[in-house]
Parts: sequence; structure tokens; C-alpha cells
Amino acid sequence: MTNRRILCAVAAGLLVSQVFFSRVHAQPSSASTYPNKPIRFVVPFPPQGFSEVIGRIIAEKLSVTVQQPVVSDVRPGASGNIGAAIVAKAAPDGYTLLVNSFNFVANPGAMVLPFDPIRDFAPVSLVADGMPIIFVVNRSSPYKTLQDLLAAARARPGALNFATAGRGTSSHLAIEMLKASTGIEVTQVPYKGTLLSFTALMGGDITASIAYLSSALPLLRGGQLRGLATTGTRRSPSVSDLPTMTELGFKDFTMTGFVGLLAPAKTPRAIIERLNRELAGVARQKDFADRLALYDMQPVTTSPEAFGSYLEKEIARWTKVLRDAGYKPE
Repeated sequence: MTNRRILCAVAAGLLVSQVFFSRVHAQPSSASTYPNKPIRFVVPFPPQGFSEVIGRIIAEKLSVTVQQPVVSDVRPGASGNIGAAIVAKAAPDGYTLLVNSFNFVANPGAMVLPFDPIRDFAPVSLVADGMPIIFVVNRSSPYKTLQDLLAAARARPGALNFATAGRGTSSHLAIEMLKASTGIEVTQVPYKGTLLSFTALMGGDITASIAYLSSALPLLRGGQLRGLATTGTRRSPSVSDLPTMTELGFKDFTMTGFVGLLAPAKTPRAIIERLNRELAGVARQKDFADRLALYDMQPVTTSPEAFGSYLEKEIARWTKVLRDAGYKPE
């Protein structure tokens, strides 16, 4: 998607959002009475992805603790930038919050953004982390291990086709890290959805695919796909027979999906601290941890400052990966 198309999509999303929620946010409030009306979670990802599902779980839990409705407003598009722009331009009153994930830290190195990912937001907390990426092939593939796949790629530079979800996505960055670590050359084939790439993989149209484990797990369990390795900091309980990239000797080859919460910049500190305390309470709930475990994720509690530092470091990390691979924001 070109930058102009992204900006147009963001502008359209902002207009619709402003009209739709004008009534909800018509009454003024202050930090001393916060919250006294519904809170909106803007989720910039499609329904049923792990980020959207976990965002809904957090909203459900938070609505109980703050005794106000917390409504998930799903605004996918432009690699998460439509939803992020809505929150960047929202009133800094604590009633419009962004559920952010990996795209937020990858996008600055891949495209020109209609907002500043650091200056235009106030970090609240990291809430969940640990979702690994997995390398998968067709169950009938001759490649039994990642080493087999890499050997074939070295023997035939550019001949193997790897599916990605497009420029700047986790799958694209995983391939760039793999290329940088091994010197292999592969052909990247972008798909508009993970399921489409899996269909192509099972049909023999591509060699391998890279995706979040939660997306691949049903097909792994059903026997249609074979996993080769994951990018987590530890072996995943769901596929405990698969090694991590670190185990295979790839230094610093970790990549995990996370879920955190951001507010617009200039949101009062008292509101940020209130939300941070409430999220810490959610993270301590056993059933919250149990529900995250279904997605191979764990609850995380951080200060606003620690989350902000985490985002800055991750943005710098992935911007460097893209720059080293020859990409510039466009």
C-alpha cells in the first residue's frame, strides 16, 4: 500500500470514529472522577487474531475492575496505522486507548507514518508477551528440519519461495533476520492473510511460511503442516518438540508478539497510573493467565516508563533490521 493510500485510509478512519463516538465522549471528566463513562479500546487488527482476542479479554477484565464498560472498537487497516492514528488524535482524557502489538514497533522502519509512535502516545503498560513466530512447511515437504530447508536454500539461491504477510510484518522481518544470519537468498511472496499463505503452502505453491504460532497451531495439530522451529525465548508448550532459533545456534534470533496499552500523549499522569494499577491487577488473575496460555503467552506487568523504553528499543531494533536489508520508510 502506498503512503498516499495509507494516509487516505487513516483520514477516513478518523472521520468515522469521530462521528461514531461523539455521543459517548460528550460529557467532560477529570482525573479525579476517572472513569465515569465508557472507555474505548481501539484495536487496529482484524477480528480473531491473537491481538484482537487478547484485547477483548483485557477489556472484559478491566470493565469489571473500573466498573465502567470497556468497548473494543476494531479498526484494522494500513498495517495497524488506522487505529493508531485514531488514538494519536483523540482527546487525552483516558477514554480512548490503543491496543498495540508488533506492527507498532515494526512500522516505523517500513513506512512513513501519519503520527510519531513515541511523541504522540503515552505508554500505559505491557500486558502480555511471548507469542512466538513459527517456520512451517507442508506436511509432505522433503524438509524435515530447518537445517534441511537452509541447505536447500544455499544449494539453489532464490529458488525457494517463502510466504510473508507483506512489508514490515513479523514474517517479513523473520525472513530478513534469517537471510542476514545465514547468507541465503529466497524469494518472498506476500499474501494478504495468513490463511491464504497456508492454503498456498498446502497446495504446493510455496516452499515455507512464517506466521504466529496461534495461527498455525490448528493445521499443525491436524497434520496438514509441519513445524521446523520457533522464535520464542523458550520452547513453546504447544509444540514442545520444536527447537527455538536460539537452540539452533542463531544468536539474538528471538521474536515474540506482545499486547500492550497506549493512551494519547498528554493524558494526565493520574489517569495513566490508575490504568497501570488496574492492568497489574488483571495480570495477577489466574484465569487471565490461563486464557493467555491458550495463545502461548504470559501476563506481564510493567511501569509506564518500562513499557515506553521497551517500545523505543524494539522500534530501533526492527528499524535497523530493515535498514540493514536495504529498506527505507516509504
